[in-house]
Amino acid sequence: MNRIDASEHYNESPSATNQIPSLLTIIIDTNPRAWAAIADQLPISKAIANLLVFVNAHLAFGNDNHVAILAAHPNRAVWLYPKSPNTDRYSRNSNGDGQDVEMTDVDGQQDGESAELSGSANKYPQFAQVETSILTSLRSLIDSTTPSDLNPTTLVSGALTLALSYIHKMAHAFEPSKTSSDPANPTSAPPASDPTAASAATLHSRIFVLSVSDSEPAQYIPTMNAVFAASHARIPIDTLSLYGTPTFLQQAAFITGGTFLSAATNPRGLLSYLMFGFLADAEARKSLITPTQDSVDFRAACFCHRNVVDTGFVCSICLSIFCEVPENAECLTCGTKLALGNYGAKPAVVPRKRKKKKARVNGVGGREETGSATGTPVPG
Repeated sequence: MNRIDASEHYNESPSATNQIPSLLTIIIDTNPRAWAAIADQLPISKAIANLLVFVNAHLAFGNDNHVAILAAHPNRAVWLYPKSPNTDRYSRNSNGDGQDVEMTDVDGQQDGESAELSGSANKYPQFAQVETSILTSLRSLIDSTTPSDLNPTTLVSGALTLALSYIHKMAHAFEPSKTSSDPANPTSAPPASDPTAASAATLHSRIFVLSVSDSEPAQYIPTMNAVFAASHARIPIDTLSLYGTPTFLQQAAFITGGTFLSAATNPRGLLSYLMFGFLADAEARKSLITPTQDSVDFRAACFCHRNVVDTGFVCSICLSIFCEVPENAECLTCGTKLALGNYGAKPAVVPRKRKKKKARVNGVGGREETGSATGTPVPG
């Protein structure tokens, strides 16, 4: 009863109740060409509205849950939430002529976004903050897109790198102090041999990619570097494909232990895919039956022409992949002389030996003779 009635009941920390924070990093593929292709089935405005419901559900699961959202554009990756605190303020206040910057953050002055958030009484403040930041940043990104930026593929590798960097930063922020005032326990940090033990115990992180375009073969190397870094840090990468064939993201989900789903046949059901397939974190999925992939496309892109190949040549030193034999049989990455053996030589044709026929003696082993021992009579 003392634990319920006394002040000890109200001073429990999140760690005492086993509430481990969860960080969800979302990467939105904002390729204008791809969204224009499915605009009649799922406009980007409805997709963002469904995604905001998914984000709010994640934040509502726990007070310590966090979210970060990026936009993967055809030529760059942009933060949608949280935004840089200095970029927008400098762009609004700087007049470009070298004069002093107008101070709009003093004397109780607020910008339009802060005023809108403070005046919204029908929405949870954190939900409103995330929604306003996403819509404002996304509108600014779309307005700044020029016709020269309209490429058929998206640079997802840069967004994955930014997501991993942010997760690493947040994991360090949630780490316990590495020193202790207790002489008997001078350190509380995990062993150096397991660098992911602290982040795994204090923060559950995962990456979710909303893809609408094909994988760019030229981005195979940086994408795989980010995927293997996420696998080493035990960060699953989930992917929901609404359009196109993201081969590399399918491999990323398989390597990192994430979930890959394709909704190309029914993109209108985006919210159902999000809520039932991707809302549970890595710990909750251990108690659930998660969707699995029937088959995984493990094709790689060659290092010489950036083409996705089924069969290629692999350097035994640096594991570079080539769709054809390089010039002078030298690896284009490390310069190692490739030992091709007898590759390309015409095979030697050996004539087939004819089988010898067995001799027939007195009808043994052959046809029975019908003639007589005497010769044929001659008429005289």
